[in-house]
Amino acid sequence: MAEDSGQERTEEATSKRRDDFREKGQVAQSKEVATAALLTMSLMLWVFYARYFWADLEDLYTALLRMMAHFRVTPLSVVNLAWEMGAVMAKLLWPVFLLTMVVGFLSSFLQIGPLFSTKVFQPDLSKFDPIKGMAKFVSKRSAVELVKSLAKISLIGFVAYRTVANEFDTALTLSLLDLNQTLIFLGNVAFLVLAKTCGIMIALAVIDFMFSRFEMEQKMKMTKQEVKEEFKETEGDPQLKARVRSVQQEMARKRMMAEIPTADVIVTNPTHLSVAIAYKRDEMDAPQIVAKGADHLAFRIREIAKKHQVPIVENKPVARALYKQEVGDEIPEEMFTAVAELLAYVYSLKKS
Repeated sequence: MAEDSGQERTEEATSKRRDDFREKGQVAQSKEVATAALLTMSLMLWVFYARYFWADLEDLYTALLRMMAHFRVTPLSVVNLAWEMGAVMAKLLWPVFLLTMVVGFLSSFLQIGPLFSTKVFQPDLSKFDPIKGMAKFVSKRSAVELVKSLAKISLIGFVAYRTVANEFDTALTLSLLDLNQTLIFLGNVAFLVLAKTCGIMIALAVIDFMFSRFEMEQKMKMTKQEVKEEFKETEGDPQLKARVRSVQQEMARKRMMAEIPTADVIVTNPTHLSVAIAYKRDEMDAPQIVAKGADHLAFRIREIAKKHQVPIVENKPVARALYKQEVGDEIPEEMFTAVAELLAYVYSLKKS
């Protein structure tokens, strides 16, 4: 509707709109965070796990060489060897697989929190539109992703090149070293490149996450018309609510007026207040207020009371105090004595 009306999205997203976006699976999430977390944690794991990995791999290589001396090649022996090799490699690589799953889950969970939406898997025929599909390749979003990818590759490539270039003079002396020293040197250079790459990826992940949050906030913004329509959906049409409230008040007023003939006395402030009190010993613990009104409604209560011969007694303090109570409430305890005197006076009039 915003696009049809030409209105700009200037209003901040409401909580309902945020919930709607979240229910559809549209949340601010950066893929760079998962990549940076996985690369960094993998490097940290490798620092502590490399020694055990190479030691077990060396044992496996040694066992294979010893077995080859008397290994008989048959279909069954080849299958058994493949199973044994697979079991050993699974034992060596399970920390990496576990790390991948845990880091992948945590990187998403920490960004968006607990979220499960089935609407993501619902078929959308508009996604099969070839025109819209081609438009995605030339959209603003695809251009931004292309620039981000090129910038990331260029930055990492430059840092890796400078790191290796700084070690070039040392690399010229590798021919004078034995194999173990050469491998150690190459491992140190590779670790240095990966460590710097992790630093770059972390910085890029922070920037990309902040940009994703900003982009999602802009996408969730609403027009003034959308805010009004949402308010009508959640809170109801103000005019309709006012009309319903007016009808409810009118019905409550009619019910109150119908109770006036059952009252025992009408206490008035002659200027603008009237309060109807009823007391039925068998049904009530204390006298109750069955009707009250001010100004025009107060005079209407008196008219109905006169029509049904309900006594009307003027008592300004009592009328003001009782008017503060709600219809249907029992009179407050501090008013018992005053109301009892009024009722006694009314009962004496009825007897006479």
